[in-house]
Amino acid sequence: MGETNESRLERARSEVSPRKLRKQMAIASAACAVFGREGYARASVDALAAAADVSTRTLYNHFPGGKAQLFQTVVTWTSSEVRDAQLARLRAALDPEHPPHPGDLERDLVLLARGFSGLLTEYANHFALVRHIHAEADHVPPEVLEAWHEAGPEPVGRAVTEAMARLEDAGLLNLHGDAALAAGHFTALISHSIIQRTHYGVLPLPAAEAERLISGGVSAFLRAYGA
Repeated sequence: MGETNESRLERARSEVSPRKLRKQMAIASAACAVFGREGYARASVDALAAAADVSTRTLYNHFPGGKAQLFQTVVTWTSSEVRDAQLARLRAALDPEHPPHPGDLERDLVLLARGFSGLLTEYANHFALVRHIHAEADHVPPEVLEAWHEAGPEPVGRAVTEAMARLEDAGLLNLHGDAALAAGHFTALISHSIIQRTHYGVLPLPAAEAERLISGGVSAFLRAYGA
C-alpha cells in the first residue's frame, strides 16, 4: 500500500526543522490565494514566489518539484482542513451512537446539508482551488488529483456512506443494497444546485433560496430512500 497524505505530513514534520516547516507553510498559504485566483495552469512560479515574498530560488529550495509540488501541498493541506470540518458536522448532525427519532430524520439531514453548504464560504480559498481543479483537470498532474481525492473527497464519502448504513440499520432508510450509491445521491441532491449556481460559493444565494434547494434535496432523497 502506498504512502498516505497523513503519513507524508508526519514524515515531513519529523524530518524538517520547525523553522523550515513554518517557512514552507507561509509559502503554501500565499500560494493558495494565487492558485485560487489564477488556477494551476496560469499561476507562474514567479507570481507564486512574489506572493510569498521570497525568491524563486527559495521557493525551489523548499519545493524542489516546483509548481506541481507546491500545488499538491496546498490542495492536500486545505482538503484536510475541509475534511475535518465536514466530518465534525457529520458527527454533530448524525450522532453515530444515537440514531435520530424517525420524526427527526428529515430535520437532522437538513442540518447536515446546511453544515456542508456553509463550508463553501467558510473555506472560500479551498473551493476556489476545487473549482479550478474541475476546470483544468487535463492540466493538473495526476498525482495532484490523486492526493486531493485521498485527502478530502474519499474519506468524507466513506464517512457519509457509513452514516447512511447506520440509518438503514436503525430502520430509518432503505438503501436498496448500495449504501455508497445512496450516499452519493444524498451529497449530489443537497449540493449540486448550490455549487453550480454559486460557482463554488463565489456568488452566494439569498438565504431563502439556499434553504429551498437544501430542503428540496433532502426531501427528494427521502422519497427515494426513506424506509
